[in-house]
Amino acid sequence: MSSKEPRPHEQRAAAGDKSGDGKPAASRIALIRGPMSLRKPGKDTSAKTVTFGDASEVSGAIAWTIVSLIVVLLVWFVATNVWGLPSEWSDYAVDVRAGLSADESYAQRDLLRDCEASQANPDDYPGLPACSYTQWLSERVMPGPFQLWGAMWGFARDGYSNFTLWEHLWDSFSRLIKGLFWGVVIGVPIGLAMGLSNRWRGIFDPIVELLRPIPPLALIPLFIVWFGIGEEGKVNLLLFAAVWIMVIAARSGVLAVNVSKVHAAYSLGASKAQVLRHVILPNALPEILTGVRVAIGVCWGTLVAAELLGASSGLGFTIFKARQFFLLDLMLSSVILISILGVSMDIIMRMAEKRLIPWRGRG
Repeated sequence: MSSKEPRPHEQRAAAGDKSGDGKPAASRIALIRGPMSLRKPGKDTSAKTVTFGDASEVSGAIAWTIVSLIVVLLVWFVATNVWGLPSEWSDYAVDVRAGLSADESYAQRDLLRDCEASQANPDDYPGLPACSYTQWLSERVMPGPFQLWGAMWGFARDGYSNFTLWEHLWDSFSRLIKGLFWGVVIGVPIGLAMGLSNRWRGIFDPIVELLRPIPPLALIPLFIVWFGIGEEGKVNLLLFAAVWIMVIAARSGVLAVNVSKVHAAYSLGASKAQVLRHVILPNALPEILTGVRVAIGVCWGTLVAAELLGASSGLGFTIFKARQFFLLDLMLSSVILISILGVSMDIIMRMAEKRLIPWRGRG
């Protein structure tokens, strides 16, 4: 080969930088680097191409939440509403209500009761046609939305059993917060110790595994004997419901820590206290906060039983007292208030998770 004869790669460059397969070299380099190199400058390349299976991308959809609530309310209304009632009976109910005092009432269930009575004794209701109607769910089983709204409004306006609505709410909420707080304060350190030390795990493991399966409701008689019927018994019952959940959550959080992170911290000269503070606790925090959310739900479920211990106020007490007089609308109003408070606390915990552990689900 002559010294003046161009070399093979120079020949390809002179021919438009073509490769053996006919593709320009720039295209081959782009294929090696991947499709990211073919994107135009200035375009955002940080968007994820895979979202299915990525928990960090799942945040809920407000529109679908609203649709779900609307469907539930619509089904509830259709199932409990009275259909096909003659208009004469509706006018009869208006006339009856007009002659009542402020302390008296003539609700829909009273009208339906008279309607059914007219079928046996039509002479007692002169001028009214035969009464017939369709109702899939009777008010004796499930109050309708409007009846429930009226009961909640009366509860907020007049209170119940010598306490206002806000006093009932505050008494229940304060008992739950006290029990949950002490459950977290006691349960989290025990769970961390069980996850970090064989000795502490050996000490606490039989106690936790023996007491954890016991339902709090089974201990109500014993709690009455031990702590009386005052506030202490109610708070301790909620504490018993929450503490085992927090022990298990904290222990699971410690066991889920990637050991390579611990080794890396020690290799950089970190002490045990620094490893606990900067490695173990941040990695265990997601499990601990999840445990708090679970404990909130369990404590609300236990609250009704806790307020049976000689309470004179609270939403659980209201449910129990209304049950004695078969006030389904008031009972359901208290249940819905408990649900609203529970959902509000869960939303607060979700916001705390986003702020305290923004790395959750991102590897």
